[in-house]
Amino acid sequence: MSLSPLIWVLHGPNLNRLGQREPEIYGSATLDQINQKVSQRGQVLGVQTDFFQTNHEGAMIEKIHQAPAAGVRFIVINPAAFTHTSVAIRDALASVSIPFVEVHLSNVHRREPFRHQSYFSDLAEAVICGLGPAGYVSALEFAAERIAITRG
Repeated sequence: MSLSPLIWVLHGPNLNRLGQREPEIYGSATLDQINQKVSQRGQVLGVQTDFFQTNHEGAMIEKIHQAPAAGVRFIVINPAAFTHTSVAIRDALASVSIPFVEVHLSNVHRREPFRHQSYFSDLAEAVICGLGPAGYVSALEFAAERIAITRG
């Protein structure tokens, strides 16, 4: 029996504060609750999920660099504030050549103008924003479908 495909779900800065920070923007779900929903959906879809959250740019870069050796087939990433600032994380994603979906809980296009610019969107297979926690589940479903297509 072959192992299920591995999908990493990466969370950027301040997402560890979900459920406490600005619920009018980000909702009341905690990061653990979001991860649990994604993990449960992954089981149904027949994919493995692994989760990582950091508030540090270098830690995110190092994690992304580990993805090929770990056998990661797809990445779901919410870069959070790094979306608008990190060429380094963009370069890390480009360097590993693993497809990814960019996810944002809020609709960044309805927010401050600086949030409209993403360093990742043009590299992403898809961008999902404004769906709240359901955006992560949608991204996982998209990733699982893409993996199934490439497996033939």
